[in-house]
Amino acid sequence: MKLEYYILVSALVILATAAPAPPPPPPAPATAAPPPNPASTGTPVFLSNDPRRPVAAIAAALGITSNQFIACFYGVTPAPQGSTPSPAQVLANKAHLLSCLQASNSAITNDSLDKVMDTYRLK
Repeated sequence: MKLEYYILVSALVILATAAPAPPPPPPAPATAAPPPNPASTGTPVFLSNDPRRPVAAIAAALGITSNQFIACFYGVTPAPQGSTPSPAQVLANKAHLLSCLQASNSAITNDSLDKVMDTYRLK
């Protein structure tokens, strides 16, 4: 019995001094749902930050998918309807949009982007 007592006490000491179990990993960060695919919904898709422009028509004119255009346009800050953007805002938007779009279709140029965007810009 004395040996059993020492074994039990030794086991308790080992358990008490053992490193605690590591905490569980943090939950994965929430990701935004992918933008809707216009082909699957059958509904025209417009940009949340510029609802005046039809996404599917612009994307088709640029030779990319609607989802590629939506993803690139998220970094753009359009001027409020009825106002004119500042020159700095125009340059920042163009730099972001053009580089992102060219990653999807290297044939897109500054001129072709201007032509397509002007086609779908409300006056």
